[in-house]
Amino acid sequence: MVNGKTIILGITGGIAAYKGAALCSKLVQAGANVHVIMTESATKFITPLTLQTLSRNPVYMDTFDERDPAVVSHIHLADHADLIVIAPATANAIAKLAGGHADDMLSTTLLAATCPIIIAPAMNVHMYEHPAVVHNMELLASRGAMFVEPGTGQLACGYVAKGRLAEPEDIVAAIHSWFDAGSKLKGKRLLVTAGGTMERLDPVRYLTNDSSGKMGFAIAEAALLMGAEVTLVAGRTTAAPPSGVNLIRVESAQQMLEAVTGVYAEMDIVVKSAAVADYRAVYVSDQKLKKNGENLVLELERTTDILETLGKRKQHQFLVGFAAETEQIEHYAMDKLTRKNCDLIVANDVGLAGAGFNGDTNIVQVFGPEGLIEAMPLLSKREVALRLLDIIAERLVFSGGGKE
Repeated sequence: MVNGKTIILGITGGIAAYKGAALCSKLVQAGANVHVIMTESATKFITPLTLQTLSRNPVYMDTFDERDPAVVSHIHLADHADLIVIAPATANAIAKLAGGHADDMLSTTLLAATCPIIIAPAMNVHMYEHPAVVHNMELLASRGAMFVEPGTGQLACGYVAKGRLAEPEDIVAAIHSWFDAGSKLKGKRLLVTAGGTMERLDPVRYLTNDSSGKMGFAIAEAALLMGAEVTLVAGRTTAAPPSGVNLIRVESAQQMLEAVTGVYAEMDIVVKSAAVADYRAVYVSDQKLKKNGENLVLELERTTDILETLGKRKQHQFLVGFAAETEQIEHYAMDKLTRKNCDLIVANDVGLAGAGFNGDTNIVQVFGPEGLIEAMPLLSKREVALRLLDIIAERLVFSGGGKE
């Protein structure tokens, strides 16, 4: 899958820099056009000549060493890269990328890049677990960076613990998986709903919930990466929607129902991750409601259940619902899957730290007709989205609805 791809390999100053040579060699053998950027510290562990010989391209180290007057090197490299891989990635390199620093060739190129980034950390176990490093990795993950987790074993400092660079074969496998992901949903039309709905009481007040839209946006973004044509119906959100989708903005549950049912027949996959209001005001005032006495009584009526409506109308669509629960997760998830004719239910306990609204992480359980399929630990919402869409893609192939 990497044949013909342009990959920038960033090597930073850790003892594991020597593995960068093996990684570079394996990528070149697989047909990739590899351009190596080394930090000054990395050159203390392995020579640029080694990487130049293996990559068959000049090695970049100095931002001001401009070899071609027709281009600005770090911009030219960033513009033409299909993927950037940083291996090993030291704590310092991760911090610079998270903070947007640009004081050497690698960090400057990274700041100019718009392509995906894979980071393979390598450091002492206490450094890897330090709150600052953890925060920086979570921040980068929330921006879309992907990580190849370090392995557990003998570290250069003498500890036997987590922190050693993943083996070159594992990093290459992650790179192959990344490029392979682009074909998993190719030709499929996917609809995802995101955010919360707003039910007006008057021109300035409304009923809503804490949904940020981040989970739905992560699913839309992951579906794009997997090759799908994505329609995103979004209600009230606090995050920015991904580019490249057909975005339909709505406000109320009724508007979301109309938008979703209007395109439902054309869709292959529907993921209902929006937090839709169960009730709306029977009477919506044209003017701002004034204070009148100590109590205000609102009469509410049920909104139309969008997921249930889609389940009843389902023909060829693969339908996925979400269930935010606080107890008996499996019981309520399986009940919802059956009652609403879903193919999958993604359930989470919103009472758990890291699994509620507005955050960048989630803890979910995915259920199918056979029961629990996968219980995901605390992950970034982007990682949850990728894993969920992998499950969907596998089931489409198994059922004959996807590419073989």
